[in-house]
Amino acid sequence: MKLVLTGASGGIGRVIAEKFLREGFEVVGIDVKASSISDPHYTHLQADVRGELPKIEDVNVLITAAGIQLPEEDAIDVNLKGVVNAVETYAFQPSIRSVLNVASASARNGAEFPLYVASKAAVVGYTKNAALRLSSFGATCNSLSPGGVLTSSNDPVIKDEALFSQALAESLLGKWAAPEEIAEWAFFLTVVNKSMTGEDVLVDNGEMLKSNFVWPK
Repeated sequence: MKLVLTGASGGIGRVIAEKFLREGFEVVGIDVKASSISDPHYTHLQADVRGELPKIEDVNVLITAAGIQLPEEDAIDVNLKGVVNAVETYAFQPSIRSVLNVASASARNGAEFPLYVASKAAVVGYTKNAALRLSSFGATCNSLSPGGVLTSSNDPVIKDEALFSQALAESLLGKWAAPEEIAEWAFFLTVVNKSMTGEDVLVDNGEMLKSNFVWPK
């Protein structure tokens, strides 16, 4: 089985690649950065998801994890157009079994940089469009929307004790997800799952349910 994964050099993408390699997949990673993985079953291709993508045959699973928060002016091109580019390039062919686009909890609650929010919300909508068309191949297509995740891109909050305490207080479970947990969700949605398609899966430690209800005691 062959996985093509964008954003494979760091953060959630790298951990997803490592998960699929442990599960016996051939993994082809695409990233603007050099490879950070050394494995005989891993192939790294340096490319920008906004441009022409390398030709790859017989893709079974596609996961689009490439994304940026800043500079914000690039968010639409990388986070949205990059996803569309990868899916349209690799997914619509007879070998495809599943597609997963990494979106964000911000797509639902709007709580981040404006263009980042817009890009991720559009990814959720585009995923439904792709699911409709991929059904003719018998393939599933879903999006995964993490809330806070313990990756280096979130270090400006994680490494500030006061800010991180505020951020944790916004979730019901009082924590953020480890990237390894997001990788497990990615594997489940693309390999274990055979029947759910066109859906967005929210993994945010209950942040969306935080209501801060105020009433006299």
